[in-house]
Amino acid sequence: MKLKFFGVAAALALAASAPRAHAQSFINVLTGGTSGVYYPLGVAIGKIYGDKIPNVKTQVQATKASVENLILLQQGRGELAFTLGDSLKAAWEGEEEAGFKNKLDKLRTIGAIYPNYIQIVATAESGIKTLADLKGKSLSVGAPKSGTELNSRAILAAAGMTYKDLGKVEYLPFAESVDLMKNRQLAATLQSAGLGVASLKDLSTSSPITVVAVPKETVDKIGPPFISAIIPANTYTGQDKDVPTAAVVNYLVTSSAVSDDLAYQMTKLIYESLPELANAHAAGKEIKLETAASGSPVPLHPGAIRYYKEKGLIK
Repeated sequence: MKLKFFGVAAALALAASAPRAHAQSFINVLTGGTSGVYYPLGVAIGKIYGDKIPNVKTQVQATKASVENLILLQQGRGELAFTLGDSLKAAWEGEEEAGFKNKLDKLRTIGAIYPNYIQIVATAESGIKTLADLKGKSLSVGAPKSGTELNSRAILAAAGMTYKDLGKVEYLPFAESVDLMKNRQLAATLQSAGLGVASLKDLSTSSPITVVAVPKETVDKIGPPFISAIIPANTYTGQDKDVPTAAVVNYLVTSSAVSDDLAYQMTKLIYESLPELANAHAAGKEIKLETAASGSPVPLHPGAIRYYKEKGLIK
């Protein structure tokens, strides 16, 4: 009996001292609406992680995007999230007007990805051609407190307007906004997304549209993290000229609760799987390792720092 007892005790001690590398990890990828860019890229990342990280189970969650994603990360309800740079800055600083009642101190950055382009699209029949033409017209500004909605407020403020200057404000995700425009119930939509977003491609093939410019002087009034950018001609059907606009860099963010080893693998697989991400969505083509470690308003995760040091991006 004593021998049997000691045998069991030894086995338990061995199990307790064994490395936990074989324990299953869980990665919940927080994205955005299914008609945006975050979702298809998130699905691709979830598959990459599931295929290439041993003993990992992945899930991809559709959300209201940036603000909700960051709150869920802080609550421990996700391991990787997409977010806009301005939302990330507001979360780190605890900006209540942006939807953050407290500073989200558990956020840690994995890396910069592609820029979101502010894409203001109006139906041709609305007669809207400039930002000033939005006065008195109906505009969908994105889901409430979403990254897109925060962008809408910033752009309108820089153009000398508020929501009160609009004829009607709709707080709708991308696909629902487009449905209203197709049915002539909405004049314009502001969508903060990667180029070639599915919702606007769908709209442009269904109805004549106008892509409204955001002039450089308007972007300069907002300042960082907004930068001037161009929506190239023929991004959407009927858009035959380059259109100046604003852009904001997107980031992939994790939590300080995620282990250094897992964060390292998550980072490495993203930037070493760029062809797969480019296949998932055109915006994936704009993700560059060279700029991954720069510009975040939140500290990089130690696991991400390890990878960037290996690649010579951080000394």
